[in-house]
Amino acid sequence: MKKKQQPQISENKILETSWELLGEDGIEKFSLRRLADRLGIQAPSLYWYFKSKQNLYQRLANQVSKTILEEFYSEGDWKEQLMGIAVTVRSVLSRYPCSTQLMMMTLPHEPDIIRFTNRMLLCVESTPLEQEQKIQVITTLVNYVYYFVLDDYQHERNVSVILKEDPGAVPGEEMIGLLDTMSETEAGLFRKMFKSGLFELMGTDGAFEFGLKLILLGIEQVIKEQEK
Repeated sequence: MKKKQQPQISENKILETSWELLGEDGIEKFSLRRLADRLGIQAPSLYWYFKSKQNLYQRLANQVSKTILEEFYSEGDWKEQLMGIAVTVRSVLSRYPCSTQLMMMTLPHEPDIIRFTNRMLLCVESTPLEQEQKIQVITTLVNYVYYFVLDDYQHERNVSVILKEDPGAVPGEEMIGLLDTMSETEAGLFRKMFKSGLFELMGTDGAFEFGLKLILLGIEQVIKEQEK
């Protein structure tokens, strides 16, 4: 009996298929066994390329970091550079499914993750901030972008789950019903904003830019206070 031929796979094919699976089912259902099934190979064969799931996650995060570095280009002062890198990070993360979770779950033990972190630090190198403040600026900015993308992703997932369970459901109707049972003191302002559609602005470009503006103005204020 002729031995079944092993399908030809490469590291790039594994990464590409990983993104496909992450896009379909999210990171919660992702496993090396499912990845191997999709590739048409035995799970142990993956260990020739990646010694663990964490190792695979590191490489996926490295790929995201590499894309950010390739797409980020910004001249100008530190504010323009920080604005530019934040917009680029959001854009890239929005294209790679579950990439925000991957970036948060991995350590900077990959060359492009290190280059990405270094490039962000270069954006604030010209400021008179202390070294630890520069690191905090980068951490605050990145956390803001990560949370913004993650919140948007999770909201879409939640809505699709509701619609899957009840195709006729109108997301928001239950919330209005709940708010109408609460008093003015408990929920008056929230109810007013919700009913006027203000919460629908969350996740938009305008909301993203306003949050960035708050962070940049805060950094500017710290610099001004230090220069006094």
